[in-house]
Amino acid sequence: MHTKLLLALLVVLLSSCFPARSSLTVGLRFGFELSPVITRFEPDRGRGASYRVGESVSFIISLTRAGYVALVGIDPDGTAYEFDRVFLNPGTHVLSGPPGFRYELRPPLGMQRVRAIYTDTPHPSGFVIRGTYGLERWDQQISIYIERSGSRVRDVAETYLYIR
Repeated sequence: MHTKLLLALLVVLLSSCFPARSSLTVGLRFGFELSPVITRFEPDRGRGASYRVGESVSFIISLTRAGYVALVGIDPDGTAYEFDRVFLNPGTHVLSGPPGFRYELRPPLGMQRVRAIYTDTPHPSGFVIRGTYGLERWDQQISIYIERSGSRVRDVAETYLYIR
């Protein structure tokens, strides 16, 4: 009985030594260290929300430092693409599309994954995430993107939504 109590106390003490990432982001690892810069990333209706074809979606993102963010998505059929690149200051932002545009949802129907890629250097010129991939290949493309950015501070957060 005492051993279980001591073990539980040790787990609580150790877990308090490491700051937890926000429950609204998914920490991803790509074979190199990511920094905890993105503390929140989700669609405007919340993680896993449903949208209809033709509706617009905005994304809420919170950063602990200024830097460059690329938004990339992958459709249920494996079609991957970048749909925005912006420079953001620290704080919480609502991203709804480049000036004069909006993030309008279109088929295919199903779960849409979206990742925010943070780097402290400008986006790599000439490299765009676009194609049809499985999730493993999509991860590889994001790794290449980050490597080509030359960034020393980088982070990736994922969220998802459903298109109905």
